[in-house]
Amino acid sequence: MDEAAVDRNGPARPGGPDPRAAVNGSGEEPRAEEPRAEGGLGSPAKRCKLRRTRPRTYRPPGPHVFMPSPFPWFGMDIGGTLVKLVYFEPVDVTAEEEQEEVENLKSIRKYLTSNVAYGKTGVRDVHLELKDVSMCGRRGNLHFVRFPTQAMLRFIQMGRDKNFSSLHTSLCATGGGAYKFEHDFSTIAALQLRKLDELDCLVRGLLFMDRLGFNGRPQCFYFHNPSDTLGCVKTPCCLDNPFPMLLVNIGSGVSILAVHSLQDYKRVTGTSLGGGTFLGLCSLLTGCGSFEEALEMASRGDSTNVDKLVKDIYGGDYQRFGLQGNAVASSFGQMMCKEKRESISKEDLARALLVTITNNIGSIARMCAVNERIERVVFVGNFLRVNTLSTKLLSYAMDYWSHGQLRALFLEHEGYFGAVGALLELLKTTEDP
Repeated sequence: MDEAAVDRNGPARPGGPDPRAAVNGSGEEPRAEEPRAEGGLGSPAKRCKLRRTRPRTYRPPGPHVFMPSPFPWFGMDIGGTLVKLVYFEPVDVTAEEEQEEVENLKSIRKYLTSNVAYGKTGVRDVHLELKDVSMCGRRGNLHFVRFPTQAMLRFIQMGRDKNFSSLHTSLCATGGGAYKFEHDFSTIAALQLRKLDELDCLVRGLLFMDRLGFNGRPQCFYFHNPSDTLGCVKTPCCLDNPFPMLLVNIGSGVSILAVHSLQDYKRVTGTSLGGGTFLGLCSLLTGCGSFEEALEMASRGDSTNVDKLVKDIYGGDYQRFGLQGNAVASSFGQMMCKEKRESISKEDLARALLVTITNNIGSIARMCAVNERIERVVFVGNFLRVNTLSTKLLSYAMDYWSHGQLRALFLEHEGYFGAVGALLELLKTTEDP
């Protein structure tokens, strides 16, 4: 990706602190060396060691000061379909710290960082790893792991087998599963869950990751010339002035937020027709066994064999209202005809289903943007993982129906922002008044 092509996406924020400043390298301010509190802070492997720089808070200043958790540092987002886990791997461990580390801590770090797959369904997204990140005065790498929610009990049992409760008594977790599996964590692994609001974590994690960037590149991108779905170009940009923004989170279902600041946002609406709908119906219609297989089938299909288009009704464009002939008039409308049903392929069905779900999300997002008077629309969520077809469709739809006034924005780490927000909650500190 050409870094010289970065689009600054709007004017810089007027004076005052950037609310997105967080516990990363660029967000630290020099401070004088501070005296160690009486009694010390314990082993640096177990506590965040005081440095010449104090991490800036990622939440509004408050009356309390929180000491960061001992290693290991995790954040979890337990969704309806996938569990997302973010792990901070320290790389500045001293020889003294290494000697003090207990064996199960070493075992957990080695297990997570030396594998790219865990069992049959767990995956570490190596291409998303962030190198040399500064968090709470420590330097390390951020790893991003996902596995199906249906494997959650096996994960809890693994935590018990690795004696995780000897290192932590609680974990920061967000998503509906933080409530659903709370009892299992407690009874099986002797761990308490700090349940965090998923939308709070989503917004906080997204803003942090945008500021952090992606190994020297911007986190955010859009598609230039989206009307050409084959020739459009992925172009990096930065959310230098992110507010207000419409945040469309596409997971199993869809939530749409109007975000005016880190503290000021609301859930505008949502839809039950999301990534879970696509995979569920695609499994019924085609027999596919995974999200990746469903997308691969869709990439080889032709949705026009399944959908009824404007030109199928009008013989061309509906010029009075500017409807192009190739616009979808009725999703799956061709399937009323027996001959059509007998001639289509599973790939055609997968493509039509993907187009149907994506177009519906784009239509709702556009109406929300108009109603909320917001021109910046950001799409996130695991439905967009390895899903270039949908990102390009959303880009085209937002551009076409808004006559070029709305641009669809995306982020490289798609569905991990909730887990990042949970990790930030684990490490949160406040600056001195």
